[in-house]
Amino acid sequence: MKRILLSVSTAALFFAYSCKNSQNSKQDTVQHQVVKSNITDEQLMDKVQKDALKYFWDYAEPNSMLGRERYHEDNIYPDNDKHVITTGGSGFGLATILVGVERGFVPRKDAVKRLTRIMDFLAKADRHKGAWSHWINGETGKTVPFGKKDNGGDLVETAFLTSGILMVREYFKNGNAEEKTLAQKCDELWKGIQWNWYTKGGEKVLYWHWSPEYQWEMNFPLEGYNECLITYILAASSPTYSIDAETYYKGWTRNGTYLTDKTKYGLPLYVKHNYAEEYGGPLFWAHYSYIGLDPTGLSDKLVKNYFDLNKNQVLIDYKYCVENPKQWKGYGPNYWGLTASYTRNDDGGTGYTAHMPSNDNGVITPTAALSSFPYTPKESMDFLRFIYTQKPQFIGSAGPYDATSINYDNWFTPRYLAIDQGTIAPMIENYRTGFLWKLFMNAPEIQQGLKKLSFKSTKYGIK
Repeated sequence: MKRILLSVSTAALFFAYSCKNSQNSKQDTVQHQVVKSNITDEQLMDKVQKDALKYFWDYAEPNSMLGRERYHEDNIYPDNDKHVITTGGSGFGLATILVGVERGFVPRKDAVKRLTRIMDFLAKADRHKGAWSHWINGETGKTVPFGKKDNGGDLVETAFLTSGILMVREYFKNGNAEEKTLAQKCDELWKGIQWNWYTKGGEKVLYWHWSPEYQWEMNFPLEGYNECLITYILAASSPTYSIDAETYYKGWTRNGTYLTDKTKYGLPLYVKHNYAEEYGGPLFWAHYSYIGLDPTGLSDKLVKNYFDLNKNQVLIDYKYCVENPKQWKGYGPNYWGLTASYTRNDDGGTGYTAHMPSNDNGVITPTAALSSFPYTPKESMDFLRFIYTQKPQFIGSAGPYDATSINYDNWFTPRYLAIDQGTIAPMIENYRTGFLWKLFMNAPEIQQGLKKLSFKSTKYGIK
């Protein structure tokens, strides 16, 4: 499979898969377990968290133990990329494993052994000014090009991975000798990332990519609102290669011009979502940066409450699905959520697209609603209960499949992607206990970095 730019915008990093040998798999590839309707909410959340954990625990790439880019129950891998691991999705996987330890789903000692092996692999893998590439060969540690010129460092994917690395460090840093050694390995990886290199010689903006072969030819500055906020937070927080506040406010906020007074369904959007200003972008924008970064009571010079920003984006998506202007069968209060994922092609095969209200083709992605639990607990629970008790064909060996459609005769693809499955357990846990948020937000460097950027948090006493 090759990812190609979608026609949303040549400047927007939305990708589509060109899939060959794909199939419409309505067949059951696993023995589906029927969940009784009297299951409690707590039991349901336990179940989906356990199921999503399997992606990173049972189906991890066997050498690196990191998250595969994709796991297909149908065992069809058109590009023979079963061994390819994904950097960002693996970061979400680290957070998922921590949830597993905290909830007793996996033994702590086994997790320490697994995580130590992961950090040792990452230390030896190809790095580009400290950053990892988007894809890595799990067998060799070598960079796997994501595109012809995208064969070097990927700062955004590195940020998602680093968020997970820091949470692992914080969780184990006061443990036994083996756990402290693991925490030290995490610390060394974190300190080796040259965030300020990715300003292209001191420009007041971060760039997504750098390649030793193609240098800055990808030319993708991180600006305006999308999923990349955590990249700036980590870059400002680095004790070794940090950026200044001017880079954040001139670059990320486009000199403060990314605010908006637009509303949808009576809900303020607050910021201009890149190339999706009417409804907001795909819902992963409310998830990826917020696995560790707690938006509750969080503000900076421009955005007064990040939780409200994210909550409104999710509610707008929800209300759009309930309104259902395209009249897709099945859409409603129990079946909603549009985000980037696998999708159903016109011929019934499996493709990839960034689903959102402005790019809606009748496919619902379970991670969209499930990873939105902190913002919409009732609506997300309604979705969770519906698919587990009413649509067992949508549930596979690692939880809800990546893409589903009631409209197309209960179509689904028996496939998973790390970046989608990896946000489910962490965001549900943040709703339940705030566990990962507390780990990340209490890291000393993160507190200093947030202060540097004039962030305030009423919850964590950052002023």
